[in-house]
Amino acid sequence: MARQARAVIDLAAIKHNYRLAKAQAPAARAAAIIKADAYGHGAVQVAKALADEVPAFGVAAIEEAIELREAGITQPILLLEGFFEASELDQIESYGFWSALHTDEQLLALESRLSDPAATLTLNIWVKVDSGMHRLGFAPERTAEVVERLRRLKGVRDIVLMTHFACSDEPERPVTREQITCFERVASGLDLPVSLSNSAGVMAWPDAHGQWLRPGIMLYGANPFAGSQEVADQLQPAMTLTSQIIAVRDVSAGEAVGYGCSYVCDQVRRIGTVAMGYGDGYPRHARSGTPVIVHGQRTSLAGRVSMDMLTIDLTDIPQAKVGDKVELWGKQLPVSEVATWCDTIPYTLLTCLTRRVKREYVNA
Repeated sequence: MARQARAVIDLAAIKHNYRLAKAQAPAARAAAIIKADAYGHGAVQVAKALADEVPAFGVAAIEEAIELREAGITQPILLLEGFFEASELDQIESYGFWSALHTDEQLLALESRLSDPAATLTLNIWVKVDSGMHRLGFAPERTAEVVERLRRLKGVRDIVLMTHFACSDEPERPVTREQITCFERVASGLDLPVSLSNSAGVMAWPDAHGQWLRPGIMLYGANPFAGSQEVADQLQPAMTLTSQIIAVRDVSAGEAVGYGCSYVCDQVRRIGTVAMGYGDGYPRHARSGTPVIVHGQRTSLAGRVSMDMLTIDLTDIPQAKVGDKVELWGKQLPVSEVATWCDTIPYTLLTCLTRRVKREYVNA
């Protein structure tokens, strides 16, 4: 029997989560963000599942966009980091992509290309404003100048102003309010559609919805907040990661389990070995105590994660046996909870699964 490491992707859950994002701002449009292979869920499959409802998709780079277009996706695709080389402008035009613009180098390349009277290039540009995250974007005081330069270029068809929040998943902090105020000041008088909200912005900052939403992690059912949140609590997990028990043994009190002998049994413990490890993308730094589900019951990791295996405590699940399924996260166990045990965020867990984990799609 083949190794049973599986990631089951519920496409109906992704549709539900997209509709939930839309419901927060019915008058806005929502570009579904499917960068990093749709956060590990399969960009082509997710795009096809959402194609009837989504006005645009967002990806990080042109390679991701080309893959979608060549798979038959016809919606506009926004390059969230724009173009990396001026030579990409031909592909952006031929494939009908939209491009972010966030540096003078990009702006000068665009002006050079479009200043040629023979140029036929036409583009939709999303101008990124650095409202406080200080990662990408033009300084607020330069935005009006950049927009005016773009408006002088006949090949620029539409312009959207965008920004990105640094702390929208921490609603108690003042940073997001400061960013909103900064961005509103920049956008005032420019008469352009705007896009501010990532997933946390969609769910927790209704006055930042603008004309375009950019839901990402919420599409996959992961809660970006540290705790319960009214909208996040309605999300449906899209990925269920499972494998199977491949060995069971009793380990005596005082004996250790796994590399480093970091887990020492306090009594006779029934230990199960599961075919899942960091070679599959499960985090090596998951601590003993990280929860898993067996037969609908919670139990936990016992010892360090190995490359191909991990060990779990089956003492209180006497019926568990070789061949039984183990849920590592999913419908019964939120990925955000597992991420907390791993001192990370759900994004990293979802996007780091390797191709050893077989992906299966349900509810297309």
